[in-house]
Amino acid sequence: MDIIENAVAGKRYVSTGRRVPVFNPATGEQSAELPLSTLSELNDAVASAKKAWPAWANTPPMKRARVMFKFKQLLEANADELARAISSEHGKVHDDALGELARGIDCVDFACGIPQLLKGEFSRNVGPSIDTHSDRQALGVVAGITPFNFPAMVPMWMYPAAIACGNTFILKPSERDPSASMLAWNLIMDAGLPEGVLNIVHGDKEMVDGILDHPDIKAVSFVGSTPIAEYVYQRGTKAGKRVQALGGAKNHMVIMPDADLDQAADALMGAGYGSAGERCMAISVAVPVGKETADALVAKLKPRVEALKIGPATDKDAEMGPVVTRMHRDKILGYIDAGVEQGAELVVDGRGFKLQGYEGGYYVGGTLFDNVTRDMTIYKEEIFGPVLSVVRAKDYAEAVDLINTHEYGNGTAIFTRDGDAAREFADKIEVGMVGINVPIPVPVAYHSFGGWKRSLFGDHSIYGPEGVHFYTRLKTVTTRWPAGIKGGAEFSFPTHK
Repeated sequence: MDIIENAVAGKRYVSTGRRVPVFNPATGEQSAELPLSTLSELNDAVASAKKAWPAWANTPPMKRARVMFKFKQLLEANADELARAISSEHGKVHDDALGELARGIDCVDFACGIPQLLKGEFSRNVGPSIDTHSDRQALGVVAGITPFNFPAMVPMWMYPAAIACGNTFILKPSERDPSASMLAWNLIMDAGLPEGVLNIVHGDKEMVDGILDHPDIKAVSFVGSTPIAEYVYQRGTKAGKRVQALGGAKNHMVIMPDADLDQAADALMGAGYGSAGERCMAISVAVPVGKETADALVAKLKPRVEALKIGPATDKDAEMGPVVTRMHRDKILGYIDAGVEQGAELVVDGRGFKLQGYEGGYYVGGTLFDNVTRDMTIYKEEIFGPVLSVVRAKDYAEAVDLINTHEYGNGTAIFTRDGDAAREFADKIEVGMVGINVPIPVPVAYHSFGGWKRSLFGDHSIYGPEGVHFYTRLKTVTTRWPAGIKGGAEFSFPTHK
């Protein structure tokens, strides 16, 4: 059985900490063993990163970019192997894993442009013979704590930009699917990254707390559930760190009466059931406007959900795989039970789904609820599974109110042919990422990702230009040389008069 290693100071080794199993969600069988790092091993990783930082920060940005460019090439050449590692521990189907990896590679591609992104500003003669210039400088040792649902992409939201900016990095991947990060580490080392610049330590809450408390770690990036994001933000900022903590979501899709309902139904299928709903940008609430729209939409969704092809990643025809763990499967089933108990109409029941030959796998069938109301648990809380709730709105104003009064503000979408309604929606909706006839509006790598309200704690969104700003700090230098200095002391505050 495989034993997952740490990666510190350019070398891989087996941690001496306690061990936890890693499972294949498709079969329910243990596939690896993961030793959880000790705090002493975290200290070693931080010391390695701290030692590597001065030389790496002083490496010309063009040379850092060349490492990123080589890393991108190696990721593309090894995409199938990485996707298989993702699928074997997360459960998502192979094409979905390839898609995740492609979006991560886009972030590496963005980091290749770091010489341009770090260019500062210059102003000549801001005063008599005085010039001012500014630039952005690396913070030092920074860290990332990443979730199970995107074991390759989310770490690449973090460390490529951070490292390209001149920082050194400590990564703590999810303990549920750690192998993809280790494979990527091998590739970035092959690309020429110096020892100690990227270090990987595995762990659970003890390791998270160690990262948040460590005095030599200057900034922490986190993606996960809202309660943990809030905890990470509060504890990290209390320790004096810069923190960006992305939390949960309850993403609504409004379907207007003039929308193409076949297009909307197809969009909801991919956005609601892709990756078994284990996406922070999944659409989990459909909001049809008007009874006629709602009846027609549910009629189109029901046969589509019933026809979902569910299976392991090795099945090329599978559209949806298992969820990540037995515990998470049971939690999703509990939400479905609660929806029934609270009076929602269960149109398609995913409970009891079994796949011949994979009876031990963590499968949940596609589930569809209608007539869900805002007081129900399945509406208020993030389920993170293949469960789509239809909440009927009598008009556009009620649909908007549903979204704006929800505690989460991560992503949303509207499907309509009306440009005026779409523009109004994009302008007034209180959500960080908006799709117009686009069901999952995840920004491309040269924009930035971030929600509003309790979906994001901190002042910076992640990756893209916001990522560069998060992993650097601004320095402004004002210069005057002796030839331009007149004699005599000046006691008044300098002005341009």
